[in-house]
Amino acid sequence: MTQYIFVTGGVLSSLGKGLASASLAALLQARGYKVRLRKFDPYLNVDPGTMSPYQHGEVYVTDDGAETDLDLGHYERFTGISCRRSDSVTTGQVYSSVIAKERHGDYLGATVQVIPHITDEIKQRIVADVEEDIDFLICEAGGTVGDIEGQPYLEAFRQFAIDVGRKNVLFIHLTLVPYIASAAELKTKPSQHSVKELLSLGIQPDILLCRCDRPIPASAKHKLALFCNIKPECVIEALDVETIYEVPLSYSLAGLDSEVTKYFGLESTKPVNLKIWQDIVTNCKYPKGEVRIAVVGKYVECKDAYKSLIEALTHACISYNYKLRIDWISADTLEISDGNRTVAVDDSILYEHLRDAQGVLVPGGYGERGTVGKIAAITYARENDIPFFGICLGMQLAVIEIARNLAGLQEANSSEFSPSTPHPVVGLLEEWEEQGEKQTRSQESDLGGTMRLGVQECKLSPGSLVHKIYNQDVIRERHRHRYEVNIAYKDKMEAVGLKITGISPDGKLPEMVELVGHPWFVAMQFHPEFKSQPMTPHPVFKAFIKAALERADVLKKGKVA
Repeated sequence: MTQYIFVTGGVLSSLGKGLASASLAALLQARGYKVRLRKFDPYLNVDPGTMSPYQHGEVYVTDDGAETDLDLGHYERFTGISCRRSDSVTTGQVYSSVIAKERHGDYLGATVQVIPHITDEIKQRIVADVEEDIDFLICEAGGTVGDIEGQPYLEAFRQFAIDVGRKNVLFIHLTLVPYIASAAELKTKPSQHSVKELLSLGIQPDILLCRCDRPIPASAKHKLALFCNIKPECVIEALDVETIYEVPLSYSLAGLDSEVTKYFGLESTKPVNLKIWQDIVTNCKYPKGEVRIAVVGKYVECKDAYKSLIEALTHACISYNYKLRIDWISADTLEISDGNRTVAVDDSILYEHLRDAQGVLVPGGYGERGTVGKIAAITYARENDIPFFGICLGMQLAVIEIARNLAGLQEANSSEFSPSTPHPVVGLLEEWEEQGEKQTRSQESDLGGTMRLGVQECKLSPGSLVHKIYNQDVIRERHRHRYEVNIAYKDKMEAVGLKITGISPDGKLPEMVELVGHPWFVAMQFHPEFKSQPMTPHPVFKAFIKAALERADVLKKGKVA
């Protein structure tokens, strides 16, 4: 029988409910249990696909093409389990479904209300698409207790606990115990008030997970237990740690997984083995060197916009026992206004930004802003034999750069930025296959949910660099894009050394390119970062970091200025 764990948060946002949920799932897996994780986001957007990266951070894409919160990335990386569309629930989805049912007449003339109709819809989505052999379903509630948007979810969770039996449901409340320097003590009052708010909504937390920057004394734990109606052993420290991959070890040491299994009266189905996490943390804490990667992006002020990218680079560095150092470069700083047009900065400025880079990575993005700066960085990497890695828009801009500077197509561009360009080497993706069905789009299509999304197959060219990296003929990677490299320019590109080495099964959509004669110049339309995990780093990221380490050796020997 499935047991249910609901994770809520209080005091303030960004405490790490997603990491807490993912870490608990990893610990339960280590005990031999099967787990699923699910995120309930209280915003009215149907999904985060059209939300600003500055507000929301990264949009994480699942195998089945759902655009979701970045917490699902944590779920996948910590457990190795692929999330599904049903694992991401938003208020926009819930209300859309209820309103559609009302229009269809499903409620038989009833007055449609938050209770019971919205809460019933939420309860249905808690259990939807959950296999019978799942031991634990962990549901994370987005936002903070007290937010008006989250009240329907907390009410649904309260009702659900009654429906399935309170003994089958565990409530974990993540809160903050701040240290006040002037008083020289940790303060419990914010947590007390947060639990009081939760109690007013009918939910008694069973475990209090307390974020803190130092150990909580026994007296403070007993105080929290007394005022929050829980056992002292269920007041568990969530200490700050050096790396997120230390969180499962920290929680295990604090007894979180033990208290969870004790609550449900369960024993481990196998000896608990956390060695893989210990090895990862050891490599993180005791690296033998540093890898310096320049990431030239559009949203670098908000690092969460590149969360999976950062983690994928980190995984690859961990595998070589190196520490990752990212030089974040805003693409805007590599371009200037020259009258009515935008041009790249002088080479001397590019040199100052990129001279110490062992590798240059241009990630995905949308819109024209910053593209001139990104292209300038690509040119610099190409001309100076610096390993270059392009992802999504990064691949499109690499094709534009080479079309202009090597193929002689001076006005080559993407129709996204210049609809009237005479050389649209990148154009709107108008037709493709998705899950066996033909999808079509136009310039007039809605922005939300209209991209090429989710896992797609890609055929690799035998003998190519990417074929050697993957050691496979056909790969499956996750996509999120509306524009695609134009296959009509294949011959012109390959004539100057840019080979299309990955292509869709129908031969129409270029998916990967590499530059012949360059130490490492690889770009791809898909997002490999979404499939990297600390235990199994993505092969392309490993190959990129390996090339960066080789570049470092060259720099040390003084062969490159």
